[in-house]
Amino acid sequence: MENSQAPVGRRTASTCGWRAVFLPQLNRQSLSVYGSEIAVEKECIRQLQSGVWVIHPFSPIRSYYIMCMVAITFLNLIGIPMEIAFLDGYSGVGWEGFNVFSDTLFLMDVALNFRMGIISEDSEVAILDIKKIRVIYLKSWFIPDVIAAFPIGYILLIAELQSHSDTSTSGSKASRMVRILMFVRIISLVRLLRVSRLVRFFNEVEKVSNANLEYVQLFFRILSLFMMMFLLCHWNGCIQYFVPMLEEFPSDCWVRQEKLMNATVGEKYSFGVFRALSHMIQISYGSNESPTNEVELWVVMTSMLSGALMYTVLVANAAAIITNVDQAAKAYKDKMNHLDDYMTFLKLPNDLRLRIQKYYGARYGGRWFDEKNFLISVSSALREEILTVMCLSLLNNVPMFQNRDVNFLNTVLLQFQHEVFQEDDVIFQQNAPGDRMFFIEHGQVLVETDSFSQELADGDYFGETCLMTKGKRLATVQALTTCQLFSLSSERFQMVLQGFPDIRRDMEKFSQQDKEYVLHL
Repeated sequence: MENSQAPVGRRTASTCGWRAVFLPQLNRQSLSVYGSEIAVEKECIRQLQSGVWVIHPFSPIRSYYIMCMVAITFLNLIGIPMEIAFLDGYSGVGWEGFNVFSDTLFLMDVALNFRMGIISEDSEVAILDIKKIRVIYLKSWFIPDVIAAFPIGYILLIAELQSHSDTSTSGSKASRMVRILMFVRIISLVRLLRVSRLVRFFNEVEKVSNANLEYVQLFFRILSLFMMMFLLCHWNGCIQYFVPMLEEFPSDCWVRQEKLMNATVGEKYSFGVFRALSHMIQISYGSNESPTNEVELWVVMTSMLSGALMYTVLVANAAAIITNVDQAAKAYKDKMNHLDDYMTFLKLPNDLRLRIQKYYGARYGGRWFDEKNFLISVSSALREEILTVMCLSLLNNVPMFQNRDVNFLNTVLLQFQHEVFQEDDVIFQQNAPGDRMFFIEHGQVLVETDSFSQELADGDYFGETCLMTKGKRLATVQALTTCQLFSLSSERFQMVLQGFPDIRRDMEKFSQQDKEYVLHL
């Protein structure tokens, strides 16, 4: 029997009101994961039908939230060391307010992570189940996030308000309050654990970005590398000044020698970073004096080791970016270069060259895999399992294959061939000989006769009448979008039926009974 179901309902995010900001948006990354606009719409419906409030990984609010958190986290990682090292407890109302705001935001982030959908590496769909999200988060980043989000800003604000209210108390009590404030500020260094959030935010921005995926990946790798190098230099410069401050600036420390005791914060920071860089690049320019005490000696050695580490990380990452950024993408580029040379040799017209290039882009997605050799190289059991995961749902949509023997279905799946058609391609013409049936994995097609037209989408099928009886196509089928299809030839199907005579007789009866109910080809 031919498929008579209508296309998947178009329930777009625009019809969901304010909830649309939590649903997946249509961009290159979501299309890469789900395969087509129809599949993205199905994902919207799946989230709405779950009945729980979850922020989808590809939702608009998720994208903006991640970019906001990247900026806030980076400002924290810059400001916290400067506050502790240079501001001497007089950071001002603006910075204290930013501290409280940041702590509040990071506490909210911990709570929101229990409602954030997760992009699973080993699944084609996002994890939207609350229990699974909770378990994954508790087992991974919950404890570091809680430590990094500890509300030090609130404690500092309360302590400073208390110290201001106790200005009239005795000197010993005031000095004790100053020591407490200094201890709290040192403890506030745990907020630097937010650097792990920065790295994870960069990875998430890469996943949900609406841009060319390969270039986004390369850009964010380079950007994150340089940001980490900047933070290392920044932290080292702050430590250069912070350690003498803890020692209450001995007479032989570099701060006194450079006459920075009454300098501005900008001057102190500049000299601190300059001293740190002279150690890290190990040329000692402008820092010829030997360390004057044991503490300073260890600071200098640590600074030099951090510079060596920075060089190592820089060289290793640069080599990885150049050689291993994406082996499959490199193989694809090599294939496309050979293809361009071949098309030039044949002197093909430009419009045909463009269509061929688009075909390869749709067929392989910018990455070259030897699919046939891979399927041949694995065992028959694994090959059946791979094809079952990929195509069994498509086969089960066809009434003539429903409730059939598993061995028969597995044998049919082994005969599937993957095909790609571009937008406006005519898959077959009316009255042409029919030799195979098609299953739509992703994409949309238009079925047309003189008196009938219908759109088919993901999960639909057409051309099944040719499997049992040879004949002409009853309609013209044209691709409306780039279509990923699986085909089953009538010749291969008849060979499969020879090994299942009972199913063959049943299908022949099935075909005769439903011959008048044909809506597709």
